Amino acid sequence: MEAIAKARFQRISVRKARIILDMVRGKNVALALDELRFTNKAAAPIVEKLLSSAVANFENKYQQADLDKLVISRAFADKAPDQHMRRWRPRAQGSASRIQKGMSHLTVVISDGAGEEV
Repeated sequence: MEAIAKARFQRISVRKARIILDMVRGKNVALALDELRFTNKAAAPIVEKLLSSAVANFENKYQQADLDKLVISRAFADKAPDQHMRRWRPRAQGSASRIQKGMSHLTVVISDGAGEEV
């Protein structure tokens, strides 16, 4: 049994998000939430909220499941299109250059290990 939570168009670069997702992948959900709460990185609150959403999705989908056995089975970040967040920086001789801010699609999949085939 598994549940998925996605956070799309998040204003964090993919590189920064992957550091946090690599840190919590494969861990127990309760331990990962505690670790994220005390991590001083920009992506930690975003991933913490996403993980809480995945737990709520799991709880809603399977009412009689044991929430203490939940494990983060997959967690990944993909590049989102930068078209929503554009900035301009003035340059020499009256010209301007575009600064694109990075955006990400984050996905977290949690499971309890029951019904998985390896």
